[in-house]
Amino acid sequence: MKFPNPQTLENIASIIDSDYVGEANFPVFGMNEIHVVQPGDIVFVDHPKYYDKALQSQATVILINKKVECPIGKALLISEDPFRDFNKLTHHFRPFQNSNTSVSETAEIGEGTVIQPNVFVGNNVKIGRNCVIHSNVCIYDNTIIGHNVTIHAGTVLGSDAFYYKNRPEKFDKLLSGGNVVIEDNVDLGALCTIDKGVTASTTIGEGSKLDNQVHVGHDTIIGKRCLIASQVGIAGCVLIEDSVTIWGQVGITSGITIGEKAVISAQSGVSKSLVGNRAYFGTPADDFRTKYKELASVRLIPDIIKKLDELS
Repeated sequence: MKFPNPQTLENIASIIDSDYVGEANFPVFGMNEIHVVQPGDIVFVDHPKYYDKALQSQATVILINKKVECPIGKALLISEDPFRDFNKLTHHFRPFQNSNTSVSETAEIGEGTVIQPNVFVGNNVKIGRNCVIHSNVCIYDNTIIGHNVTIHAGTVLGSDAFYYKNRPEKFDKLLSGGNVVIEDNVDLGALCTIDKGVTASTTIGEGSKLDNQVHVGHDTIIGKRCLIASQVGIAGCVLIEDSVTIWGQVGITSGITIGEKAVISAQSGVSKSLVGNRAYFGTPADDFRTKYKELASVRLIPDIIKKLDELS
């Protein structure tokens, strides 16, 4: 997430009431999670296990809970609770904005686009040309939709990320300041739910088609011309490359990559990255032929046991 205007290290420190290491006028342009940081961004880290990863990332400002040696060309924000203060920054730069109408006055809607009754279109939403948005669709703030997109009834774009810190007294929610991007020629079925990114964009690539009741977690990127059948659940921070086919009721864990032109059969559970141009099945998902040979072998077990009993 980029700030509306460039900030300084001193300005950011004053917002969260923290000490800092670096020049007061050190430039700060935005804030992001570790997997999407760019130069000029703030990243937060609150566990020693991840200090080095954060310090060596592309982020140039590290919001950290301990004063450590600052790498050359970077700056530190010292906080007792980086998670809390990251939330403060999200709230400051992208606060919740109430909308008094079903279609916000700040929304931009392209020529030829049809919006059916009972659709909600939030603040700063951009919808391209020749789209069809069916009844009871909810499009949260800052969502971007391309041209020739069809969205069926009851779909929600831009709900919060499912991201919590487990504190002793409660689950503490990480605020979502990202958005959803739907590229050109995408079809979304009924009752799909696509969460916004925590700081970046959850993206559905050009020409991809999602069936009914598909869930896409925060910061996931789905490539071009992907086909995803009903009741698929995709966790956050997944990269699905172009032309991937995912059949019904597949579950995909967070932070992995599905390679280009992979095919995942129905009811599979994907727990690790999969290379492209192959077919997969089962839980955990594995090569289609290998998995079916395993199942065939399992079916032989009763006969083997029976023959062993006869021999004994």
